[in-house]
Amino acid sequence: MASAVASRYARALVDVITASRSPVAPEEAVAQVRAVAEMIAGSTELRMALLTPAISNSRKREVMARLLDQMSVSGLVRNFIYVIIDHRRIGMMSEISEAFELLMDERLGFVRAEVRSASALDVRRTASLESELSRLTGKRMRLRFAVDSGLLGGVLARIGSTVYDGSIRGQLQQLRRELTEHSAG
Repeated sequence: MASAVASRYARALVDVITASRSPVAPEEAVAQVRAVAEMIAGSTELRMALLTPAISNSRKREVMARLLDQMSVSGLVRNFIYVIIDHRRIGMMSEISEAFELLMDERLGFVRAEVRSASALDVRRTASLESELSRLTGKRMRLRFAVDSGLLGGVLARIGSTVYDGSIRGQLQQLRRELTEHSAG
């Protein structure tokens, strides 16, 4: 769960990006913010330079400007990064990025689902899962996939607090419950 501060920055960017005259498409903005967060998280040197109070904000902005140019980041996202630097929140970039993605999905009408499977799923299977979960929930889905070696097979999908268990272990447990109920009755 994102902090109130991260959520506030993320919500402000979502409001600007989803405004009718925004020059940046929502998916493009999400990709750019994620790329910047990953760049900062992936470089200890950059992160330390951005976090140290000994380096002026104007110098931090100059460094980021060069990096953002190389990444072809839009002016709108670039200005957002500058605001985060000026307000000394750049250390929260990963958290802000995650909150931004979540809020953008909500604003665009997507629901997130975490899907775990015993092995990597092919494109056909992921599309089928997305379609089936959309049918079950009545909403557009945004799926995140992870391989879980603890699963024997099948998939486990979590949407909020609801779990759809299509794993082999889950199917065996369901069969055991049914057999127990029938033998007890």
